[in-house]
Amino acid sequence: MERRLLLAEQLLNPDDSVLIVTIDEKEYLRLGMLLQQMFPGARQQMISSLINPASVARPGSFGRGDEYVFFVMLGSALPQRLRLDRDWVSARGRTHTGKVRWDLLRRSGTNAARRDRPGLFYPIYIDPSVPCIAEVGTPVAAGAQPPDLESLVTLLPIRQDGSEGNWTAMPSTLRRRVSEGRVRVSGSSARGFTISVLKDGEYAKVQAGEYEVLGRAADNSLIVGDSVEDGVLAIPSTQWRIPSHDSTQYGSRLLSAIVPGRVFPFPKSLYAVEDAIRFFVKDKPNAVVVDFFAGSGTTAHAVMRLNRQDDGRRQAIVVTNNEVSADEAKSLAERGFRDGDPEWEALGIFEHVTRPRLIAAVTGLTPDGTPIKGDYKFTDESPMADGFEENVEFMKLTYLDPVDVELDRAFAAVAPMLWLRAGGQGPIVAERTDTRGELLPFAVADRYGVLFDPDRWRDFVAALPGDAPTVFVVTDSAAVFAGVAETLPADLAVVRLYENYLTTFAINQRRVS
Repeated sequence: MERRLLLAEQLLNPDDSVLIVTIDEKEYLRLGMLLQQMFPGARQQMISSLINPASVARPGSFGRGDEYVFFVMLGSALPQRLRLDRDWVSARGRTHTGKVRWDLLRRSGTNAARRDRPGLFYPIYIDPSVPCIAEVGTPVAAGAQPPDLESLVTLLPIRQDGSEGNWTAMPSTLRRRVSEGRVRVSGSSARGFTISVLKDGEYAKVQAGEYEVLGRAADNSLIVGDSVEDGVLAIPSTQWRIPSHDSTQYGSRLLSAIVPGRVFPFPKSLYAVEDAIRFFVKDKPNAVVVDFFAGSGTTAHAVMRLNRQDDGRRQAIVVTNNEVSADEAKSLAERGFRDGDPEWEALGIFEHVTRPRLIAAVTGLTPDGTPIKGDYKFTDESPMADGFEENVEFMKLTYLDPVDVELDRAFAAVAPMLWLRAGGQGPIVAERTDTRGELLPFAVADRYGVLFDPDRWRDFVAALPGDAPTVFVVTDSAAVFAGVAETLPADLAVVRLYENYLTTFAINQRRVS
């Protein structure tokens, strides 16, 4: 765990990024302390998320039904207010019932007596024929009573037990709110009158368009429509009880539909991962989402769905190993196979689940070539067989001899990392030779180019796409590199190969050791 967090600390942007870690109850205390040590200046929150409504029974223990999601927010990263549907609304309690909330103007709870806030004890004059507020009086001195006004009902903040209380707003504030339509009068002369107000938080939601304003009532108060059908703009609480986060229904069973017959232990709900990410990338259509422990590939799958929902171009970089389970390792060993054998590798996490799952998600076809049965649910309901308009590249991380790299004898192995360094978009410059085996002086792709022969820089610049932001120059001479860099357009990011590559990975190696 510590090594993984060290890697995250190195790669995350300290100015605007978020680390999301999901873990079970056995590890959450240790993880919380580790995160505080690794990211002392970050804001951290822990979410309790229900992933199994039926819970998993365990002898001598409480059943397990939830897990914990840690959000570590760096720099300016903050969860965004999203339009939450009825499931999220019901989990929010009375604050988010789908209706705008009107609060009593008379204070309740602490500091609610007249003596606590004497400046908030004043008369409000009600025109009973409407009813509406006709006039707002001024504070009344201790022991005094307010004057009565002809044909108007004098309303004071008298509590239910008959004692003198106070209002929640100064007279000037109340007058302004009346003009804004934020004050509502109900009741009658016989039953008594009640005054309710839209506090600042609720009024801000109205102004933001969360609730539709349908008009004004006779007392000039706003008539506001319900918002349950369209959702509520909000940040949810730290307890998530969302049906779509059920890991059995939308983790294990969804994975079984995509890659039938292939088993992965405890896959997360696709929609739970999607929701967790959405709070931080909704306004970032070009965000890069990195999953250091990809498992079955749920994170990349979730990013595909987010992109389709708003035509985003977010990238998902997921990293996993290809280890086999303990039972499979034992069975393979008994049959005479070893780690590294094709039969062993075929049952590893990546080859057996991650790769086929992501291919199936993009193409809409199961590994045997049949359309995936079923539909995506909740947000963006659509047939899973439709697939996604996404590009996927699979890369194998391995060890390279630094001498081979420095002598330009390992370009094919380094090429995927250059593609990632240039933004991970479009095709990869995978070889430095042409179809006849001849060495190329340079090669270009949609988003970057590689200059193998610095003497050909003019032809290279002419061939480079206009929107390519990055170029790589292969040279062992700092002077040659500097000379070429000066001749290239100023808006290009120019990287020296292979010196930059070797230095970068030497630093990384020291940081995570």
